[in-house]
Amino acid sequence: MVSPGTTLTKKTKLHLKSKRAIPDKPVRLKELAHYLGLNPSTISVVLNDTPGRSIPDETRKRIKEAAKQFNYQPNLLARSFRSRRTLTLGILVPELGDGYHTAVMTGVGDYLVNAGYFYFTAHHRHRPNLIEQYSKQLVAKGAEGLICIDTALEHSLSVPVVAVAGHRHIQGVTNVVLDHRRAAELTLTHLYSLGHRRIAFMRGQPFSSDSDDRWKGIVEVSNELGIEIRPELTVQLNRDISSPELGYPVVQQLFDGKRKFTALVCFNDIAAIGAIRAIHDLGLRVPDDISVIGFDDIKAAAYISPNLTTIRQPLSEMGRFAAQCIVNRLNHTEDFREQVAFEPELVIRESTRSIKPQMRLSDEGAVRLSRKSRNGSLVKE
Repeated sequence: MVSPGTTLTKKTKLHLKSKRAIPDKPVRLKELAHYLGLNPSTISVVLNDTPGRSIPDETRKRIKEAAKQFNYQPNLLARSFRSRRTLTLGILVPELGDGYHTAVMTGVGDYLVNAGYFYFTAHHRHRPNLIEQYSKQLVAKGAEGLICIDTALEHSLSVPVVAVAGHRHIQGVTNVVLDHRRAAELTLTHLYSLGHRRIAFMRGQPFSSDSDDRWKGIVEVSNELGIEIRPELTVQLNRDISSPELGYPVVQQLFDGKRKFTALVCFNDIAAIGAIRAIHDLGLRVPDDISVIGFDDIKAAAYISPNLTTIRQPLSEMGRFAAQCIVNRLNHTEDFREQVAFEPELVIRESTRSIKPQMRLSDEGAVRLSRKSRNGSLVKE
């Protein structure tokens, strides 16, 4: 029962007694307890689904019906003071457009919703001052941990952090990455096996977290296969946009220099879609004249014409893993891991083809790489 000292406003008494109208102000826990003739702690246990208390089903039903009727909302701030938990996370992401970041966010969000966590999202457009500012603000607003997607952190933070596409070794940060060396093997071995030797490359934007590791893998594997990376066939992406416009002008740049190549390795699928359009507008055909390969396997990759051969990152899975990892760390059910690497897959579609059917994988280095192929690493669609 409620203690005799509990006082209710006259207006609240009237609303509770009527069982019809809803008060103008939120009903407090003590007021709801007075109406039900129950102890506030009993109501709190039921509405918070707290385990370990045996409360009759009929009582539980009565409490939930009354809470719904009077629109009772638990005081989350007060609860967090008592438990020292907010069940809130912060997410830092460069932008919220279609493509890579959205796919990762989908995995993060799906897991956190099912785990009962709320989250704030802040997008920083790769601006270091905003990354610094927003990370502090999210923690100040009660975030127990941060998930950083394609975000270049400079130092450790006061809360646990999981970084998707994080390549910096920072204390307290778990990096969730793709095996970019393996991705380069899949990309270049595929093109080599189709007879391509004059290959053009797009380098990722300097502010993209994956750019350096992805390029390093391409350089290493090219050397092993004997593929020359020609400066005149290498273009640098710099624009901070997430539309096919990213890849369109750099292809024009390649052709303006009268440069001959038979295949183009794009930094991501968005750039590859723009590149295919640029090649078409120049009067050439993909893959008859030029083969194009992307990276990420976003949803649009399977629906453009020709549909895109690409390296698949398990983006939603990486997002779900990042969310699970941060929750487990907060609940002390998982030891800290500095890095977790995911495997890429080569998805062969219509945008790549052989230029010389009689030429097959014969180079010793290519054979050596092909033997490294693991089960499930090659997907043909």
